[in-house]
Amino acid sequence: MELSRLTRRTEWSWVIEPTGPMRVPVVIFGSEALVSKMDQKAWEQASNVAALPGIQQSVFVMPDAHSGYGFPVGGVAAFDADQDGVVSVGGVGFDISCGVRTLLTGLNVATIQSARQRLADALARDIPAGLGGAGSFRLEDDEIDAMLLGGAKWAVDRGYGTLEDLNRIEECGCVQGAAPKHVSSEAKRRQRDQMGTLGSGNHYLEVQKIAEIFDENLAAVFGLHEDEVIVTIHCGSRGLGHQIGTDYLREMNAEADRLGSAFADRELASASIHSELGERYLGAMRAGINCALANRQLLGHLAREVFRRLFRGAELKLLYDVSHNTCKMEQHTLGGRLVDLYVHRKGATPAFGPAHPHLPAEFQHVGQPVLIGGSMGTSSFILAGIGPSEGDAFSSAIHGAGRAMSRHEAARKWQGRQIVNDLASRGILVRCKSMREIAEEAPGAYKDVMLVVESAVQARLAKLVARVMPIICVKG
Repeated sequence: MELSRLTRRTEWSWVIEPTGPMRVPVVIFGSEALVSKMDQKAWEQASNVAALPGIQQSVFVMPDAHSGYGFPVGGVAAFDADQDGVVSVGGVGFDISCGVRTLLTGLNVATIQSARQRLADALARDIPAGLGGAGSFRLEDDEIDAMLLGGAKWAVDRGYGTLEDLNRIEECGCVQGAAPKHVSSEAKRRQRDQMGTLGSGNHYLEVQKIAEIFDENLAAVFGLHEDEVIVTIHCGSRGLGHQIGTDYLREMNAEADRLGSAFADRELASASIHSELGERYLGAMRAGINCALANRQLLGHLAREVFRRLFRGAELKLLYDVSHNTCKMEQHTLGGRLVDLYVHRKGATPAFGPAHPHLPAEFQHVGQPVLIGGSMGTSSFILAGIGPSEGDAFSSAIHGAGRAMSRHEAARKWQGRQIVNDLASRGILVRCKSMREIAEEAPGAYKDVMLVVESAVQARLAKLVARVMPIICVKG
């Protein structure tokens, strides 16, 4: 990206001023080094988003951003339903409610060292992963609808977790307004055998050690202690979410063709929030969110079962579970007044500050845990939401390192077996069915997560709490 085309707002933020059809500016967060290396298409996509009806304040682009489908991955935008605002499939993504869940084992690194191989093998055996992978929770039609309505609560009601878990999940584990009737039979068919599965691509389950604490007070509230072991799960709504996106993208483009109102980018196909089509998509998308929340709850249950077999007394208390591909109605302050906005986060994590009404009581005085995934073999991070980010980026932060090259490029550059061997030499065990998947997800295919996190912290999107390192990685 040519920095000469941007206006520097601060050391850690840049602005694309509105031109042509743009209704609002684009604000890009990141150091000069990160922003200069962002692909040009991400800038073009953000500028197209800034031209959508009803958009408010600014389009925000996170330090981990790269081009995606419609919206850039790492893009945040909010729309006012009372000003002809829209909802966009490209603003949510096809992996609806892809997100991260972190569990605290209470075990230290020394305790699991002698059992690392057995633990890695057991997790790889019991956590279904890979493209099209099937799980052990096969659902009939009535149960699929119940799951789409109930989310993680549906799983807990069936014995897969505890009520305490629900308090540590966004929306208490169940998004209201889900409408399974607006989810196609094909989407439901695809999900029938995929509950409790990781999927493929950048999805993973990692056993990690807490390598460094940056804020002792926040870490104590979150239950983080140096050299203790945690488990982090990254996945979403699997085939169901992808099919919902496919179905409604096709329908929104067809509706635009019928009305003669073509989009600047067909990948940005949208519908008015108050339209019949917009309301149907929102109902289906919310069902997709509940699917992902239920899926991560089942995966957490499976991980608990493995640890309980190998380590007597291990409980795996949930720290937090949060999505980074959603559209949700939230209240934000604009122009000195509180307004209802439909906030699209596509590869961006909510980062609510202290006293936010969406947070559980134990986090009210410190802010939300913000879970940042690394890139297989690199550090991951736990941050905390902070008050000043409210109204600046609609209380949003980064979600990971962000890709620096395509999967195809990565597969040409690296060999999966060599990556597995290199990581093993560093004490990191990788389990994956496909060596090509390993090559596509090579650490070098991603941005430097340390630099991405530094930019987010310096831009005051979130506060640094802890750094963690992988011990075992089960790849999708």
